[in-house]
Amino acid sequence: MPPIVPASDGIDPNALRVLITGFGPFGKYAVNPSWLAVKPLHNTILYTDPPTDILSSTDQTAMITDEMEEFFRRPQQIHITVLQVPVTYHAVLNTVPGLYARPPAIPRSNDPALAIPPPPTNGYDFIFHIGVAGRGPLRIERIGHKNGYRMKDADGEYAPIVHLPKDPIRDTADAELERMERMLVGASLPGPSGPEGPGPAEVMDIPPVPNRGFGKGYENFADELSTEIDVPKLIVHLKESGIDQVYSSMDAGHYLCDYIFYCSLAEARRNVAPQEKFKERSTPPKTTPVLFMHCPPVDQPLSTEQVTDAIQRIVLWVCGRLHQP
Repeated sequence: MPPIVPASDGIDPNALRVLITGFGPFGKYAVNPSWLAVKPLHNTILYTDPPTDILSSTDQTAMITDEMEEFFRRPQQIHITVLQVPVTYHAVLNTVPGLYARPPAIPRSNDPALAIPPPPTNGYDFIFHIGVAGRGPLRIERIGHKNGYRMKDADGEYAPIVHLPKDPIRDTADAELERMERMLVGASLPGPSGPEGPGPAEVMDIPPVPNRGFGKGYENFADELSTEIDVPKLIVHLKESGIDQVYSSMDAGHYLCDYIFYCSLAEARRNVAPQEKFKERSTPPKTTPVLFMHCPPVDQPLSTEQVTDAIQRIVLWVCGRLHQP
């Protein structure tokens, strides 16, 4: 496990800045397992290892100069800030857009030990979200979803209702399906009695379930957004590093974990900015890398320390590739 080193000497102005979020209490979790794993990393530093697969690349399009190779070989400081997000749709919508502002707007913590260091003027280099799932391995998500959020959050509230664009063909088919369902329900219920026995039941009007998710401000974003991080390659790296309990997933669950992931992916695309860490050459505008990982409850089967270790290793891997040519 990489050592947890407090940033006691301040933040190197050239450090890569990483923001990691965990969730607050909900349900049976007085302290969310995701927050237990994230909290120890607040205001700590790591140092990247040279990405050997980049330095040894034979790809002729890479064109790695001597100056670039020297840059890649220098240990790069990474500074980590952590933030707890309440398990509510409202909190996600109020918090996540600010994480991508220039400079980022981060909610203040009531805990002095978790005071937020001044955020980087040009934004964070990597934003990593952690949330709890059921028993099992770590699960690194690849896709966030815009619609289909039907469950109440920790405050008992639903996600905003979103009216989807009209699709004449689909709407006609859906209307016919709903009509048939109402007829079947009505046929299964006894109607009013008459001289000749029970009559036909009245057709019940069952209101459709409203779609909930992302509406105003997110109209131009796709129904699914994918992380730009190479998750399969990351999984291979973690397994080679001794972390066997991990796999990738295409379904983040249509709850708060999925909600914060989609919101973060959308805001990263909305706020595209140039990467300025590599001063030696001009780099094209890029979106902030975004990732979400589900962790299990404590000791089911991974301990909090094991989850924290995996988070650190993922941060090192992602940050080691931020300036891949």
